[in-house]
Amino acid sequence: MVTIISLWLAILLSAVFVWIVNAIIWMLLPHHKSDYKGFPDEETVRNALLPQDLSPGQYDMPHITSRDELKKPEVRKKFEEGPAGFFTVVPKGLPSMGKGMIVSFIYYLLVGIFVAYVATRTLSAGAEYLMVFRITATVTWLAYGFGIIQDAIWFGRPWSAIVKHLIDTLILALVTAGTFGWLWPN
Repeated sequence: MVTIISLWLAILLSAVFVWIVNAIIWMLLPHHKSDYKGFPDEETVRNALLPQDLSPGQYDMPHITSRDELKKPEVRKKFEEGPAGFFTVVPKGLPSMGKGMIVSFIYYLLVGIFVAYVATRTLSAGAEYLMVFRITATVTWLAYGFGIIQDAIWFGRPWSAIVKHLIDTLILALVTAGTFGWLWPN
């Protein structure tokens, strides 16, 4: 029987490798540069939002508190005239890269632990590399990639950004699977 503890090195190294590969994807490759658009007149938008003193969080516009409001003509008119959308506000100040990198590494460790859990429940010691690779790649890709699909379905995130995310996370899944396959106990 394979235990999660026996996979500690695979969990740790897969998190390190994924952290490095993801950094390369986001810092060196150009394909995510088109994921976000700027406002045509950013200063006007900023000046309109500044007096709102928005705290960090998620906002929608037009904002409704129940489906019944969609029956009101003035609410329907807001949706029809636009703009309608979702907006995320982050804390004021320069983004903290250090904090984001540490939290992302912890996230990669947690995914590695869950991947190890599924693998230890489905594979035995001495399992063939390809079998370990297939199981861990599938679980990892599901963990890293597929939750974001509903952002396109419900929140208007462009499908092109979702596809790029799925490709990126497939690469991360293959890195994780290679690590688990390499370090799988005999």
